[in-house]
Amino acid sequence: MPTMNKKAGKDKPNGGGTIALNKRARHEYHLEQRFEAGMALQGWELKAIRAGRANIGDAYAVVLEGELFLIGSQITPLISASTHVVANDRRTRKLLMHRREIDVLIGRVQREGYTLVPTALYWKGNKVKMELALAHGKQSHDKRDATRERDWNREKQRVMRRHNKNA
Repeated sequence: MPTMNKKAGKDKPNGGGTIALNKRARHEYHLEQRFEAGMALQGWELKAIRAGRANIGDAYAVVLEGELFLIGSQITPLISASTHVVANDRRTRKLLMHRREIDVLIGRVQREGYTLVPTALYWKGNKVKMELALAHGKQSHDKRDATRERDWNREKQRVMRRHNKNA
């Protein structure tokens, strides 16, 4: 009896990799707590994401009538995959989370003034997941302090490397 290997020799490129990062979020916001959310996508969107055509740089999440929605994310459609559909690359997409988590987010956003910022889009198995962060906006002096701190740490590393090399 032959052994049944599922997808023998076929490694999917989307096994657990990152699709898109929002690098600006760490610079613009104090990120407090992170959550994982699924996304309700259409077929053409999934194909475009597999081709690496997703951007979450200008995106943010809002709570409307007890549900989470992602606004401002861009998934550029593939010409071949969206011939029979009118593709809107910046449409509002529904985020999927457990009710308890949504209730926590609603409380923190409405009462404490937090913002929901997407920080990463990634594969988890064969599903697209999004990392959302509860965030407070940074003031310009906070951004300068963070830049100064980063530069100082970099300079310390250089000095230590030089010192250890000479020793």
